[in-house]
Amino acid sequence: MDSVILDQIRALGPWAWWVLGLLLLGLEIVAPGTLFLWFGIAAILVGAVALVIDMSWQVALILYVVLAFASFFLGRGLISRLKSEEGDPQLNKRGSRYIGRVFTLASPLHQGSGNLSIDDTVWRVSGPDLPAGVNVRVERIEGAHLVVAPVEDETASTN
Repeated sequence: MDSVILDQIRALGPWAWWVLGLLLLGLEIVAPGTLFLWFGIAAILVGAVALVIDMSWQVALILYVVLAFASFFLGRGLISRLKSEEGDPQLNKRGSRYIGRVFTLASPLHQGSGNLSIDDTVWRVSGPDLPAGVNVRVERIEGAHLVVAPVEDETASTN
């Protein structure tokens, strides 16, 4: 049985590398994580080189190992660089995106606490006692509530 499979691989010649590359790329779809992607690309490259240059299987294997490691490390570097540039770094720190912004109190702050409606969310806020209608700036976030302070300049824009 083993000799039949090896005979078929030998019969494919350089195309065996293409088959291996496509199998690895297909495996990447089943088990995502960009690991098999780089090995599949390396196998396809070896197949392309083998179509042009006649080489022994030992040379092709060495070329595959070199290309697999090179594509793996270059690809991982590229992906890590792209991942750091995309997305919202404040995604899981919702309140932190409001720090420094000015809002108008719809209800008064009484005994140092109250509520502030921002977009479609009502936040618990703390700060000095203030009447409704006063502009406040979010100073910081403490746990699940925002700490606010009155805005000195009443002409500040509200959000």
